[in-house]
Amino acid sequence: MTLARSLFDKIWESHTASILRNGQAQLFIDSHLIHEVTTPQAFGMLRDFDLPVLMPERTFATVDHIVPTDTRVGPFSDPLAEQMIQELRANCSSSNIVFFDLDSGRQGIVHMIGPEQGITQPGTTIACGDSHTSTHGAFGAIAFGIGTSQVRDVLATQTLAMTKPKLRRIEVNGRLGPGVYAKDVILHIIRKLGVKGGVGYAYEYAGDLFERMSMEERMTVCNMTIEGGARCGYVNPDETTFAYLHGRPFAPAGADWDAAVQRWKAVASEPGCHYDDVVVMDAADVPPTVTWGINPGQAIAVTEEIPTIESCAELDRASVAEALAHMKLKPGAPIAGTPVNVAFFGSCTNARVSDFAEVAKYLVGHKVHPSVHAIAVPGSQLVKRECEKLGIDRIFKEAGFEWRHPGCSMCLGMNPDKLVGDQLCASTSNRNFIGRQGSQSGRTVLMSPVMVAAAAITGAVTDAREFFNIKNRTEV
Repeated sequence: MTLARSLFDKIWESHTASILRNGQAQLFIDSHLIHEVTTPQAFGMLRDFDLPVLMPERTFATVDHIVPTDTRVGPFSDPLAEQMIQELRANCSSSNIVFFDLDSGRQGIVHMIGPEQGITQPGTTIACGDSHTSTHGAFGAIAFGIGTSQVRDVLATQTLAMTKPKLRRIEVNGRLGPGVYAKDVILHIIRKLGVKGGVGYAYEYAGDLFERMSMEERMTVCNMTIEGGARCGYVNPDETTFAYLHGRPFAPAGADWDAAVQRWKAVASEPGCHYDDVVVMDAADVPPTVTWGINPGQAIAVTEEIPTIESCAELDRASVAEALAHMKLKPGAPIAGTPVNVAFFGSCTNARVSDFAEVAKYLVGHKVHPSVHAIAVPGSQLVKRECEKLGIDRIFKEAGFEWRHPGCSMCLGMNPDKLVGDQLCASTSNRNFIGRQGSQSGRTVLMSPVMVAAAAITGAVTDAREFFNIKNRTEV
């Protein structure tokens, strides 16, 4: 009798080229996504060894981390940024690698362009020199963030040496309440399991909540898998997946499409397959969630109070004390009402058309608070054009947001979009680490796009359900 197998086991086994002497698997990588930050040294090492890129047709490049979002006029004011993009252009040209450059009309954050172009597909392995590569797991792929030396290895061999992680099924059933979104779901999961709870695991997101989610919502959840310590996270592919991919530039077409869909259906986890751990949650228990500290697990419901040191487990007290000191928050005070200086709407977590469209519904008739600097940064050129076609950009600009060009922007301090001093930013991004947004004293509060909109308008952390009078839910 054939044992039932999980998607993770199927992909791992079918992509294992060999078992190395140290016990690691040498995994074949179907698609390699690269950008300007982690590739210069990798290409340099290839030149040192006089090695070519083995399979350039499986590598795709874009520029995102260092690119300015307020202008596209080159050369960049930052000499290092200019050098990095020129280096990427030269390396892609010499190796015949597809490059979604600034003038391509398809440039964007690396984890946006993969799905948009149909490069991200079910049943595949994907690697990228960026920790949030887990995003691509939303399509039923196994996607890993890797370091620069591993970028070199994939360029040279199209393989990656890895130890197989255990598999945890995170099952969430039921319906979310009004004003609760996919961002709240993943923040809630990380809060409950901890930022180290997933160490040594891959996550399979399952249950009827994820089955009802759009691809954009699944990408938001999978994007932050790494913040919970897991190596990767995925959702089994289904008709929602196939509908999203159909007609994309790099997706199969014609008879190849029909054959691909049959393969993709077969790769899904089978009933009764083995999991090393199972966690079950109720969607109704997920509140609008915001972070109060310096890692994504330090989060609470927007209606809750900032924890006191004494209320936390003894092992956590040192990190809680550090977080409270950095964030300049009063223990025991409500998180709602915390003043906000900056509102950032962007990043590979929440910068898709559906994110902007949802917020636009509530922005009409409102203005950004005079004390808040608000910027909206589409995740790709395709997103930007579609939002502008729909008039969404006009709604954001009329409300007082700056409408920017695509890039990683204020998700991280590698471009001109940075916090100044101890500004507090309401952010749709994925990390609230000290210094993450460009200032060592800057403070970041992670939340959903609609919550960021409410904070931008009121000038403080605000329960968007009350402010926007959100009473019904039309999505998941």
